[in-house]
Amino acid sequence: MKGRLFILSLAFALAIPTFAQKQDDMRQTVEYLASQELGGRYPGSAGDTLASEFIKYQLRGLKLKRIVKGKKKLGYFHNFTYGKTEQRHTHNIIAVLPGKDKKLKHEYILVGSHYDHLGMGGKDSGSRRPDTLAVHPGADDNASGDAVVLELAKHFKKARQSRSIIFAFFGAEEQGLIGSKQFVEWMKKEDTGRKHLPNNIKGIVAMVNLDMVGRMRDNSLSVSGTGTSSIFKALAEQVAEKTSVNISCTADGYGPSDQASFVAADIPVLYLTTGGHMEYHTPADVPSTINYDGMQQTLNYTKELVTSLANLPDAPDFINVPSSTTMSHASFKVTMGLMPDVTGASTIPGLRADIVVAGKPAHKAGMKSGDIIQEIDGKPVNDINEYMERLSELKAGTTIPVKVLRGEETIILQVELNPEKP
Repeated sequence: MKGRLFILSLAFALAIPTFAQKQDDMRQTVEYLASQELGGRYPGSAGDTLASEFIKYQLRGLKLKRIVKGKKKLGYFHNFTYGKTEQRHTHNIIAVLPGKDKKLKHEYILVGSHYDHLGMGGKDSGSRRPDTLAVHPGADDNASGDAVVLELAKHFKKARQSRSIIFAFFGAEEQGLIGSKQFVEWMKKEDTGRKHLPNNIKGIVAMVNLDMVGRMRDNSLSVSGTGTSSIFKALAEQVAEKTSVNISCTADGYGPSDQASFVAADIPVLYLTTGGHMEYHTPADVPSTINYDGMQQTLNYTKELVTSLANLPDAPDFINVPSSTTMSHASFKVTMGLMPDVTGASTIPGLRADIVVAGKPAHKAGMKSGDIIQEIDGKPVNDINEYMERLSELKAGTTIPVKVLRGEETIILQVELNPEKP
C-alpha cells in the first residue's frame, strides 16, 4: 500500500503543473495533502513522507536550487530528529531561487509554511477532539499555506526578483515549531554542508509565513509582525490597497506559528492567516470547507508583498516588539474560553468569537461560535486589542455582563469568570 501511495503521489506531483489555472492547482494540492491516504501528516509517518515527496518533486520540477551538498536525491531535505522518550525523524523541505541583482542576491527573503499536522489526533495531540481517534486532514492547517507557497514558487521562477528567495516547508510545527527552530539553529552555524543558502542567519532579511489561509471571510486577512520593521505596516497597507484585500495588522511577530522562530533570531517577519474556525484541529478540517477564491486573493496579496520585499533598495530594519500575547497573559487573571477573530473580518462593530470552547465560561453562559462581542462589563469591544484590554481588567470569581450580537438579535449574557489561564 505504501509503495502504491508513493507512486500515486509522484504521478500527481508531476501532473500538477499541467493545470491551467492557479486556483485549480491549489485545490488539487489541498485535496492531496489533506487526503485520508496521507493520514494527517504526522511527523515521521508514511503520510508525512508522501507529503514531503510530493512537495519535493514540485520544487525539483521547477529546477529550484537544492540546499544540501552532495545529496542530489535528498538535496531539498533538511533532516532533523526530535523527541526524548520517542525519537522521530523528519525534515524541512527547502529550495532556493537565486536573485538576479549582483549585490542584492546575497540577501534572502524566506517564504514559508508548515506541512505537518496531527495525524490521528488523540490525547495530548493538540486535537480539539482528543477522545476521537480519526484522521485530522489539516486542509486549512496547513495544506492551504503549502498550496499558496507552491504557487508562489511557480510565479517567481518565471519572474525572478533582485533578492534571492528561500521557499521553506517546515516539519513538526504542531509539536512546538520544531522544524523552523531547527532550521534557524542550523543557519546560525558555520556549516560547509549547506548550498545556495546565506553564510549565516543574518543573510535572511525578512520572513513571510503563511499558516491557515484557506478560510477567508469578507475578503479579510490578518497580517502580524507589521511592527517588526519600520517599513512593514505601510508596505502591508499599500499592498492591501493594490490588491483590494482588507487587512488587520498586529505589530508583534510572535504567536503559535513558525515566524516566531525567526523573530526570536532578530529577523523581521510578516505572518499571514485567515484565522480560526470550528473545524480547527479536528477531523472536520477537510478540503470541502476551503474557500479557494479566498486563497486566490491571499496568493495575489502575497505575490505583491514578496515582490516588494525582494526589490527594496535596502534591507528592512528590525524592531524588537514585545509580544502582546505575553504581555497580556501576564496581566490576565481570567479566561473567557474562546478563540477571537484575528482578521477583523466582521463589518459589524465588535469582535467575532470564532470558536467558543465547550465547558468554558463563555460557553456556559450561552455564547455561541459566530456571536459578535460588542461589550464586556459595560465597556465597548471593537477589536482584538480592546478585547484583551477588557480581559486584563477583570477579576476571577466575578460574574460580568457580556453583550453579543447573534444575527440581528442583541443578547446580554452573564459570564462567570474562572481563575484560569487564557
